Amino acid sequence: MDKGADPVDAPPVGNPDAADGAATVVDPRLLIREQGFAGYLTEFKRKISGGDLGSIPVVIGLAIIAIVFQSLNSEFLSAKNISDIAVTMVATGMMAVGIIFVLLLGEIDLSVGSVSGVSGALVAVLSVTQGMNEWLAIVVAIVSGAVMGAIHGFFFARIGAPAFAVTLAGLLFWLGFMLQLLGDSGTINLDGEGVVGQLTTYYFTDVAAAYGLAAIAVVGYFAAAFLDTRRREAAGIPSRPIADIAVRTAVLAVFAFAAAYMFNQYRGLPLALVLFLIVLVGTDFLLRRTAYGRKIFALGGSVEASRRAGINVTAIRISVFSIAGTFAAIGGLFWASKIAAANQGSGTGDLLMNVIAAAVIGGTSLFGGRGRTWNALLGVMVIVSIQYGLSLEGIATPIQYMVTGAVLLATVVIDSVTRKTQKTAGRA
Repeated sequence: MDKGADPVDAPPVGNPDAADGAATVVDPRLLIREQGFAGYLTEFKRKISGGDLGSIPVVIGLAIIAIVFQSLNSEFLSAKNISDIAVTMVATGMMAVGIIFVLLLGEIDLSVGSVSGVSGALVAVLSVTQGMNEWLAIVVAIVSGAVMGAIHGFFFARIGAPAFAVTLAGLLFWLGFMLQLLGDSGTINLDGEGVVGQLTTYYFTDVAAAYGLAAIAVVGYFAAAFLDTRRREAAGIPSRPIADIAVRTAVLAVFAFAAAYMFNQYRGLPLALVLFLIVLVGTDFLLRRTAYGRKIFALGGSVEASRRAGINVTAIRISVFSIAGTFAAIGGLFWASKIAAANQGSGTGDLLMNVIAAAVIGGTSLFGGRGRTWNALLGVMVIVSIQYGLSLEGIATPIQYMVTGAVLLATVVIDSVTRKTQKTAGRA
């Protein structure tokens, strides 16, 4: 026997007792949660130092906007103004949802404004001029938006043309197409009592509607978080403790029921907002809970790695641009509803800037791979709140452009600094 070998200190391979003295590897997130509030505070500081800001900047920005404008004009947080903001932001927000899908790839779509204009023009021409059933006209308009987006995606993904150039060409082409559809008059008025007309004018006046939606949101969030925790516990992976879920649910309940109370002080719950929230929930589920959504994030992280992993890069890219076109068309319907017409100014002006700004200000990275569709809600709230606040003070439109541009620049700078900080911290 080798005298250097100690049979006591060298247990045979496969002996379960051999691991008794081994160091147990514990997920640091479990330790943090065991430490309670102090652990979460430590984790928060670590994320900040590592550049993982999340939605913190935009939430702080919204709070500052509310405080400043309310101090300048007591009407800013009135029920009427909040309701008007909620309805006005939906059209831009819908389009921003589609842009977020494109930004997750690290690309851009400059055509969404013109596509939205074509959508409104199609509905007006088909339903008013041609006498088509309005629901069918709406379907045609939305499908047309999807096709227009797919065309952009084809030239980008299959032909290899830069997305910037392709969608810039689309911006010009579809703008001309919209003008051709509208004809010499340039304006077609819509029926205010029609389907499109009521998108932004219909309110659920029963107080139970707003409070019921708030209750559904709170209960739904708690149930989803609770079930996710149970699945994670069953799989033996880190999960949120019930206390954490309860606190988050309580915070959501405060905001949800406060908003419901404000809506009920004016005209009730806006239909436009309900539809927007449904879209946000559905698209968030698509991105975060499906294989398709994970492929989009993977593609935004690395095209080559995604290709080697077996992802059909071309198909994903085309589908994403088609989704952007679809939501641009939907947004166009809400804009047509807002002005009760389709005209030559539809989809032009600062609309494209506001759509992209809403997505970026809300927290979606311009560099791809990071963002959620809920960013559209936060971003468009910032933009429309600034516009309404400045309007209440009688500030001229040029100043509004300057302020919005400054906010967008600040957001892009924060995004760039965040990426550099994450790389330095080894988190990119």
